[in-house]
Amino acid sequence: MLKILFLLLMSGGIPVAIAMAGSSLIYILISGNLPPFAVVHRMIGGIDSFPLLAVPFFILAGNLMNNAGITNRIYNYALALVGWLRGGLGHVNVVGSMVFAGMSGTAIADAAGLGTIEIKAMRDHGYSKEFAVGVTAASATVGPIIPPSLPFVIYAMMANVSVGALFLAGLLPGILLGLLMMVTVAFFAHRNKWGGDIKFSSTRFGKAIIETAVVAAWPLSMWWLVKDLGLPAQPTVIGGLVLLFAADRFFRFQAVLPIMTPVLLIGGMTAGIFTPTEGAIAASVWALFLGLFWYRTLNWRSFVKISLDSVETTATVMFIVAAASIFGWMLTATGVTAAISQWVLSVTQDPWMFLLMANLLMLFVGCFLEPTAAITILVPILVPIAKQLGIDLVHFGLIMVLNLMIGLLHPPMGMVLFVLARVAKLSVERTTMAILPWLVPLLVALVLLTYVPAISLWLPRMAGL
Repeated sequence: MLKILFLLLMSGGIPVAIAMAGSSLIYILISGNLPPFAVVHRMIGGIDSFPLLAVPFFILAGNLMNNAGITNRIYNYALALVGWLRGGLGHVNVVGSMVFAGMSGTAIADAAGLGTIEIKAMRDHGYSKEFAVGVTAASATVGPIIPPSLPFVIYAMMANVSVGALFLAGLLPGILLGLLMMVTVAFFAHRNKWGGDIKFSSTRFGKAIIETAVVAAWPLSMWWLVKDLGLPAQPTVIGGLVLLFAADRFFRFQAVLPIMTPVLLIGGMTAGIFTPTEGAIAASVWALFLGLFWYRTLNWRSFVKISLDSVETTATVMFIVAAASIFGWMLTATGVTAAISQWVLSVTQDPWMFLLMANLLMLFVGCFLEPTAAITILVPILVPIAKQLGIDLVHFGLIMVLNLMIGLLHPPMGMVLFVLARVAKLSVERTTMAILPWLVPLLVALVLLTYVPAISLWLPRMAGL
């Protein structure tokens, strides 16, 4: 009955969070087994979690980066690095999204922030609107894969796994996704005989390479100084940051400091300097410092507006989590999750076959539910089966998030689809057709990441997480 009530409310156009909480309340009233106050009590308990404190700060950090002029810096950096390749702005789109993913943590922020700049630039250089929308949509899915990632935080809390392990697990898959999309851009460029969009400049390209090298060398040098030479961690890191800011001022780098966001976040968690929640606060402070004091692209009035927008987004996310917690609890209490688990295990006990079935289910669910709601519903159903079959829950979390990101590109509820349709001023039908070819690299990546777990688990295991 609970599932029927939920589907009836959803079919009536009621928002998914209200449908989950409402169906749970109606079921309790009809059954009479529990007092109605149990709904409120369970919803409050669902968000009374220390890891969830990271959610508002990651949202704030992403909004600060998105409104501090950082997107233009990332675009210019990516343009210098790959804009001279055939199909240049398509490659710029992918690289820019990979960099921006290390700050925003959501696909929608990527699509709305960088997407506006990228689609306009590609149209000005003669690319079709459909191609520009397709590559922007596909590259936006990298946002929650490369850390920080809001869906990873929600999954970690629900599945009781390490946020730091999930963040590390997303790095190599994020790079793999980017490479597969750049191969797709190269295919279209070869087929349509496109050239580069800027002339190759050794000076500009060299500076972009130096920026990339600085970002890669900084954490390695800190690790060597602290772990191998035994220098004290905090003074060494502070001294390294001072040198980094001095180099940024002297060489006038485009994107070194923004790209350092995930480096500092993951490095701090891996080294035990701060917890994921404290890391989210550190990311917000870093973004605030860059916007207000270093680049001076923010002012206190805009900071107040960004904070209010972050509060609104946080309230929406937390209400979805709260509603899903009571719905998930009711699914467990009424035996629905146990019944599904028994049915799946009666069909197959092969982990590979279960992963195939889980992928198909998550792709389907992702077409209808917002990722946060989908995670909070699917975790109580699928994670116990995955655990029983010996599937690593960090690996499974990555698979779940990638499936749900692909779902954001599909009608009827794909939020990235609707955002880009509005940005590009295309109909939803034309936007859907534009995105279809880009599902190929995404599905190839999904298959690889599903059945080659070493891609996602190598870094967490190296770090001992």
